[in-house]
Amino acid sequence: MEFIRRFGLLAISQPWRRAPRRLLVSHYWRNARRNSTVPPLPGSSSIVLRDYQEECIQSVLNYLDEGHRRLGISLATGAGKTVIFTQLISRIPPRDAEATKTMIIVHRRELVEQAAKHCRLAYPDKIVEIEMGNNVATGHGDIIIASVQTLARGRIHKFDPKLFKLILVDEAHHIVARSYREALGHFGLNEPSPNAPVLVGVSATFARFDGLKLGAAIDHIVYHKDYVDMIGEKWLANAVFTTVKSEANLSNVKKDKFGDFALGSLSEAVNTANTNNITVRAWMANAEGRKSTLVFCVDVEHAKQLTATFREHGVDARYITATTHKNVRSEQLEAFKKQEFPVLLNCGLFTEGTDIPNIDCVLLARPTRSRNLLIQMIGRGLRLFPGKEDCHIIDMVASLATGVLSTPTLFGLHPDEVLNQSSVEDIREGRAEDKLLKPSEDPVAGQEGDGDVNIQFTKYDSIYDLLDDTRSEKHIRSLSPNSWVRVDDQKYLLSESSGWLTLEKEEDMYNVYHVMKFTNPMTETPQFTRPRRIASGTDLETAVRAADTYASSKFDERYIASWKPWRQNPATSGQIQLLNKARIREGKLRPGDLTRGQAADMITKLKFGGKKRFKSIEVQKRKAERKEKAMNEFDELRRRTNVKVGPVEG
Repeated sequence: MEFIRRFGLLAISQPWRRAPRRLLVSHYWRNARRNSTVPPLPGSSSIVLRDYQEECIQSVLNYLDEGHRRLGISLATGAGKTVIFTQLISRIPPRDAEATKTMIIVHRRELVEQAAKHCRLAYPDKIVEIEMGNNVATGHGDIIIASVQTLARGRIHKFDPKLFKLILVDEAHHIVARSYREALGHFGLNEPSPNAPVLVGVSATFARFDGLKLGAAIDHIVYHKDYVDMIGEKWLANAVFTTVKSEANLSNVKKDKFGDFALGSLSEAVNTANTNNITVRAWMANAEGRKSTLVFCVDVEHAKQLTATFREHGVDARYITATTHKNVRSEQLEAFKKQEFPVLLNCGLFTEGTDIPNIDCVLLARPTRSRNLLIQMIGRGLRLFPGKEDCHIIDMVASLATGVLSTPTLFGLHPDEVLNQSSVEDIREGRAEDKLLKPSEDPVAGQEGDGDVNIQFTKYDSIYDLLDDTRSEKHIRSLSPNSWVRVDDQKYLLSESSGWLTLEKEEDMYNVYHVMKFTNPMTETPQFTRPRRIASGTDLETAVRAADTYASSKFDERYIASWKPWRQNPATSGQIQLLNKARIREGKLRPGDLTRGQAADMITKLKFGGKKRFKSIEVQKRKAERKEKAMNEFDELRRRTNVKVGPVEG
């Protein structure tokens, strides 16, 4: 279940995780659960549902029976949300004699056409209309598939809310955007109401990078099915991961209004001859034998230049973008699905909703700070296809100090760690060794090491070197304005005179604890409270945001913010005296050796187990050196005793 937790996007504090398991299951469902699939329902269609699809529908119906009407379904890409959509249309009863219609709201042309096709197949006796661009619905149809952009242009007003029983929203993590809110407001769904249609939203990534609260539109997540469940039950293909350093410098890339990289600025940093050459060489070194690679690019120009680089290396690569003519786009996509050429590049087209099951390699040439986008891109390659054993995800990882997310971060690993054709099980075993993983020195040659994960020790000659090592803080400080320090492999700390916060990984969750300092009134001595958990998250980014929000109300910003000018001043005499007293290195430290901020971070690490951690690393290092020495001696003995035909060595 590790993968579901790594890819899970909702904190454990979300209401749906605390909801009791629904016990009300129909006699039909009890019988269906005894079989691997659910037989078609009378009068609906000939579609045979998977067991979890029926379970999902039953969960929706149970919540409706309890009076809830704004519901969310969390389904991994490839789980068949369109099938569930179409089945819900016949399973959800009208709220009165008039309200019999259904509207499906989507945000892209491909999704409109896909939904219309499924609905017409499932309900040949119903009128299915499309409201998008030049397609104008009469409003009299039984099922309306509508583009949210078209509805936002005023065309929603011809649809009478009283006639609709159900509003379905695809890719519902967009549901709190203004265009969706306007559409839902037309149907009276911006607030819970018994007189409004039922709202059901489906998404593989129920989280918003911009921080807007999904609770403004959806009251309950009623069902969750993630990647590891789908892979474990053989509904999705397995995935293997390789990370490659792209050498792209993102330090000057601007952010957009949502906090992700601004595309124009990102393209300037990524779309260079050197980075494109490394990307193609990485694909050639790692994707041998792969028949269908989908490449995610930054923008149109990046797609063009990277395609040209592929072709210079003799690879038949083609690209399509939103500006590609519809007919050309359809022809190229169809040829790619037939495996007529091996590499298809795109920008912004295939992150959501597109069904290309033959993809057996995904090349991530587009850095992102959005967890949702990263998961959507990876999900494109996990659909089953005849002869496809797994999908190889090749992640071109750029500089880490900018908050870039990469496949290691999805597994709770430090982003500086290297994956080399590593499966989920490989990654789990690699972490069990409790060793630090170092970045690749060769971006395309692959890695040697124990299994598929290159495991090496970071060596420190003194405890001072350990305390002064700030590489492990780069990533968390790119996510936070505060001076978090790493005090253990999976533990960070933010301290102030009134107490501290610890953020640590415990099994499958990142938990945040608060310890407060107080004075004992009897002894007038300082004491500390027991750690109190104040937040949890399934990923580091979520936990950091929660911790920073809490810290802003409890701590003085002057002492915790990493950008404060005092941190650049020379270390104080008190700080230097304390560090020298701890004997962290040979020779005395002087005020000019450190800034005040560096000294403060060192003291924090020292107080929270720095010496003990150094000793542990030294023990591990000595064990590794003894093992390496023994292996070298064995190799030398084997060389000496090896008998071979030819001249005898003197």
